[in-house]
Amino acid sequence: MRISSRGVVDPFIVMDVMEAARAAEAAGRHIIHMEVGQPSTPAPAGARAALAQAMERDALGYTVALGLPELRKGIAGLYARWYGIDLDPSRVVVTAGSSAAFLLAFTALFDAGDKVALGEPGYPSYRQILKALSLMPVGIPTRAEDRYQPLAADIPDGVAGLIVASPANPSGTMLDHNALSALIGAAASKGVSFISDEIYHGLHYEGRAVSALEVSDEVYVINSFSKYFSMTGWRIGWMVVPEAHIRTVERLAQNMFICPPHASQIASLAALDCVDELEANRTVYAENRRLMLEGLPKAGFTKIAPPDGAFYIYADVSGLTDDSRAFAAEILDRAGVAVTPGLDFDPHRGAQTLRFSYARSTADIREGLARLAGFMGRHV
Repeated sequence: MRISSRGVVDPFIVMDVMEAARAAEAAGRHIIHMEVGQPSTPAPAGARAALAQAMERDALGYTVALGLPELRKGIAGLYARWYGIDLDPSRVVVTAGSSAAFLLAFTALFDAGDKVALGEPGYPSYRQILKALSLMPVGIPTRAEDRYQPLAADIPDGVAGLIVASPANPSGTMLDHNALSALIGAAASKGVSFISDEIYHGLHYEGRAVSALEVSDEVYVINSFSKYFSMTGWRIGWMVVPEAHIRTVERLAQNMFICPPHASQIASLAALDCVDELEANRTVYAENRRLMLEGLPKAGFTKIAPPDGAFYIYADVSGLTDDSRAFAAEILDRAGVAVTPGLDFDPHRGAQTLRFSYARSTADIREGLARLAGFMGRHV
């Protein structure tokens, strides 16, 4: 039986690293996880309690395709709280994780063969989802001096869309209001649809992240309960679409997914109110970031763009290797620290970069930095 050309996508390398780390742990080794962007904390206590109560009370069957009305209203309230935006809840689409939101957005906005621009380095699944939908990803090589974010002048001609992430994965850098406005304005002038990936909003350490909705309503904004809300495995996200696009997205969601997981929606609604617990988690990440910015250069990883948000640091290791995948495997084997090769995020220059995640406990970060320093001392 033949396989379609659309089905031939690249692997998600960080998942391969996770498997290698799991195998090492199964063999009895203690591995420090700096490879995966997953909070070590569970879903907020209030979210878990709300679901436990609902499971005793309700059948938890299908919901409407766009999500529970009270959850959509709650998410709209989050925009009022975080950004001062008066958002109509009807524009909020609850999805089965941000991955489903990207599928819906790309399907609603683009036709087969369209070109869609994205910054490199960037989240690898953008490229692979686009390819699987018979769309053509067009990489924009970003620069360290621009903190790995695209500029308005970088938008290529002939593209139908532009995906921007702030805070970004893998760099953790953010776009300020002026930079985001310039990108949205340049895209609009070219007739380019703008998709803003905001799944790391809430995880900032100095100035807060700016939402594309503070600039324009003619954008798609994608977010998730995975990161700030510490609910990765619950697979629940959302997007905000222009009013004229609601029915198109609703029809797609009905047919592709029927509805988001009911149980996860109930937990997510309660999570919106768990502010104290979530802010305590962010305090841990802030301390981890401080330790990483201090410890990585001491260990020998000196070429980094200091992150504004998320829980990643992207390091140029061109002075150490031209094979980041082999280098990451060596670090795992000799230091017991799992890190992600940059090839996941930049297929052209990623052989000379690594991504470090500081989403784990502070004790793990301290131990991981000590191991990295010891490894680099022997490596050099």
